[in-house]
Amino acid sequence: MTAEQAAWTGEARSGPTAPPTVVPPAPGARHQQAAGARRVSVEQHRREVEALLRPALAARGVERVALVDALDRVLAADLSAPVDQPAFRSSQMDGYAVRSADVDGASGASPVVLPVVAEIPAGPGTPAVLAPGTAARIMTGAVVPEGSDAVVPVEDTDAERFGAHTTETPRGAVGTDVGVLASRGPGEFVRDVGTDVRGGDRVLAAGTLLGPQHLAAAASCGVGVLEVRARVRVAVVSTGTEVVEPGEAAATGQVYDANLPGLVAAARRAGADVVLTGRTGDDPRELAALLARAAEVADLVLTSGGVSQGAYEVVKDTLGDGVTFRSVAMQPGGPQGFGTHHGTPILTFPGNPVSAQVSFAVFARPVLERAAGLPDREDETRTVTAAIDSPAAKQQMLRGRTVPGGAVEVVGGAGSHLVATMAAADVLIEVPEGVVRVEEGESVRVVRL
Repeated sequence: MTAEQAAWTGEARSGPTAPPTVVPPAPGARHQQAAGARRVSVEQHRREVEALLRPALAARGVERVALVDALDRVLAADLSAPVDQPAFRSSQMDGYAVRSADVDGASGASPVVLPVVAEIPAGPGTPAVLAPGTAARIMTGAVVPEGSDAVVPVEDTDAERFGAHTTETPRGAVGTDVGVLASRGPGEFVRDVGTDVRGGDRVLAAGTLLGPQHLAAAASCGVGVLEVRARVRVAVVSTGTEVVEPGEAAATGQVYDANLPGLVAAARRAGADVVLTGRTGDDPRELAALLARAAEVADLVLTSGGVSQGAYEVVKDTLGDGVTFRSVAMQPGGPQGFGTHHGTPILTFPGNPVSAQVSFAVFARPVLERAAGLPDREDETRTVTAAIDSPAAKQQMLRGRTVPGGAVEVVGGAGSHLVATMAAADVLIEVPEGVVRVEEGESVRVVRL
């Protein structure tokens, strides 16, 4: 087994290392490469990004978390019940604990009348043994006393319901009699020991994505801490003098920063733990300091902006030769960068908000979800409601919306600044490089958002 294979299977991890297939450009040639080199295909860029990230992110190990913090985490090992559940015989109903032989043949026309000798609420303690020919008022979840083998629901007695009578000695109260109107066989309305799960039985399998029902099952077995797969630690950095914090006043020439909250949310949904966020302007020294901190605490750094062909591309100007900048044959999201910085993998996305979201979905999300142990997304194909024209030299990733019947329609235009239309989309419609037209009713691959 190679070191990379061991890391991906969780058997070894020696820290983030870039695979030998990732070759950075020659010193001083980063901008020239992006400007003059032929575009690489989406598939090539995806393969090389995965080769960079896979060994660094795959073997994150295991951590123990409190049950209340385990929602949407992935269980690292099988969970077995420590003891039988239920651990004692308990009542399924509010009613009367009886011996089934004592109420054999009881009916509305011929009730069996028994003296009520005890009341058993739910809670700790062992009730007294029930003597033959008697009944005990019992609440749901309470311990069924020895000597009884059945529970008669209160609805099947002449007490009608607990507390129904207003006299000082209501029918069915302790010290009075109760008329049983239906016979019950042994075990009826009694939860026996181990009928839910036996001690040692597997309750949850390793790899389970923990939902509320799984946490409830663990809690019912008395488990308060779970072993889950450790999350990939991600840092998200947004760049650009023109971006401003949402909620603040934006001057002319400024735009609200959609990338920082959008990429943070995307990383968390992909199973990552966002450990650092930051926003910088176009000062390389400011960005360098922030990226240095990010590399110290994160397993992966994501940046947005500063990777295109402008005069103020701060990400390009800041990062060293460990990062490859290139043009990918994808629209939106053509300008991309990947490599390592201070030994930590880094992916650099374009600054246009839709481009950043599409870039994450295509290049980062699959690797992060796999590292988190989340279920693989299956390829989906849908038919389109209208013809789509596409440039031959690029793979289009169009925002799409599912319509009744399961087909998809394009929403919004091709502009990567059209963020509001992204909110109307639930899929990305993929038109491969080399395909110039998709006719109405043809099938296309879609990526669920």
